[in-house]
Amino acid sequence: MDRAQIGDLLALINASLNATSAVALFAGLYFVRTRQLHRHRRAMITAVAASGLFLVFYLTRVALTGTHEFAGEGAAKSVYLAILVTHIILAVTLVPLVLRLIFLTRARRFRAHARLARWTFPIWAYVSLTGLTVYLLLYQIYGYK
Repeated sequence: MDRAQIGDLLALINASLNATSAVALFAGLYFVRTRQLHRHRRAMITAVAASGLFLVFYLTRVALTGTHEFAGEGAAKSVYLAILVTHIILAVTLVPLVLRLIFLTRARRFRAHARLARWTFPIWAYVSLTGLTVYLLLYQIYGYK
């Protein structure tokens, strides 16, 4: 297996991790709203683990293969770039928010955790879902150059 094949495999794994994170996030939201707090905790640990693994595998893929140019043109490229830019900005913003949520939980400051989670959840969901969208556009729908 050469570098390009490993990179493509890592991209697929990353898309799967983004999907896992999204499912775990929405499950966690359901569980906290239905006061199933132990299940909420497990779902959120899954979301954090999937997102953490994503970051490790993403950095590994970029180190092996670099970034890829989007093969679409015109409006498709504009839409792709808009999704990608917002995804990247919010992904970077998300890291300290999630770390703060973990800290607040460990400190048993659940009210502060809940207040911050109301802002963090939509950002995290957007990042997870647009990460999957970027993969589909880059690797499946348009292919890359």
